[in-house]
Amino acid sequence: MSASLYNKDILRLAASIPHHARLTDAQASVERRSPTCGSRVTADVRMEGGRIADIGLDVKACALGQASASLMARHAIGLTTGELAEARDRLTAYLAGESDDLDFWPGIEVLAPARGYPARHPSIRLGFEAMAEAARQADI
Repeated sequence: MSASLYNKDILRLAASIPHHARLTDAQASVERRSPTCGSRVTADVRMEGGRIADIGLDVKACALGQASASLMARHAIGLTTGELAEARDRLTAYLAGESDDLDFWPGIEVLAPARGYPARHPSIRLGFEAMAEAARQADI
């Protein structure tokens, strides 16, 4: 792997995942796993007024998956189900080369070097996918 892929910013994010504890009172919990590498993220959510009120994460992933989950967790509280789904979809489009937009999530540009490593994309998407689905389930 390229040294620029696992840079100090990625490693710093991976080592400092906020909300890195499961919620005991979650309204919904969703686990997503990467079939490529076995990375796994479980997201717990509580919603209030149609917005994320609290989250909990269990992240067992590579450094890129951890960094992505860390970025997601830093900014998810207060968002709606639709906003999380949009972020998930925009991350997927960016990684697939369908968009060059990185303005959809604060700090997401740190993951830009991983765009050229498609085998890492499923792990990078895990946190966003799990959180968006957990929010959707809790918001029903």
